[in-house]
Amino acid sequence: MGWRMRVVHTTGFAYDSAVTGSFNEARLTPRSDGRQNVILNRVETVPATRPYRYTDYWGSAVTAFDVHAPHDALEVSAYSVVETAPATVADRDACGWADLRSERILDTYAELLAATTYVPEDAELRAAAADLAEGVDPEQAVLRAAEWVHSAMTYVAGTTSVHTSAVQAWADRKGVCQDYAHLTLLLLRAMGIPCRYVSGYLHPDPDAEIGTAVAGESHAWIEAWTGGWWGYDPTNATPIGAQHVSVAVGRDYADVPPLKGIFSGGRSTDHDVVVEVTRLA
Repeated sequence: MGWRMRVVHTTGFAYDSAVTGSFNEARLTPRSDGRQNVILNRVETVPATRPYRYTDYWGSAVTAFDVHAPHDALEVSAYSVVETAPATVADRDACGWADLRSERILDTYAELLAATTYVPEDAELRAAAADLAEGVDPEQAVLRAAEWVHSAMTYVAGTTSVHTSAVQAWADRKGVCQDYAHLTLLLLRAMGIPCRYVSGYLHPDPDAEIGTAVAGESHAWIEAWTGGWWGYDPTNATPIGAQHVSVAVGRDYADVPPLKGIFSGGRSTDHDVVVEVTRLA
């Protein structure tokens, strides 16, 4: 059964003296695809700007804006209404290991099979990936890898940062959704399965009351290509469902940060993020 949700994502920055110019990119617009339909999205800033939109290399919507008037605070708010549905297996055709190792697939998905700063190569985890892939098809291997990460890691907020790599998180066996996603990507790429990082939101209550606003979460999960793209949430060990709102995709977190930019002037002294999610239907 599908959901309709409203998501309000507000980010605030404060500076110790006036910032005289900033150049920013926001990836805060949900995707429209076979599982989601975006009914409404707007991104607003204080001070007011005249943003422009484009689609990046990975197919994510980007809102770019500059602020040239001196300011000692910046607020960026994104308002979205999205209809979501659970994913279905009809969206993909199963393929085998030989298909994934074909020249066509290796060439098409080369960038989503390569190591990155957040998803580096690691001998210990490569060996674990080989064991997880033994005797199963690629789709089952994806599930095994995600569930292995879910069981091996402990979710502890504050133990890692947005700069932590999969290997660093694995060393402590602790992390948050970003780390669970990166670690799963490392295993899948070691297996030779094309995969990508997904940023978005998760409504925390599967039995949410209509019209009740709750504190939501920025969230991350993975998508794998095994004849077609499909997603899985290793943090919760669940398929992607109506509670998930996907926003941006890429090789790892570096390709999908909700906000990034540069500024000149005062030093940043405070950073606050609030996400509010309301089930509308």
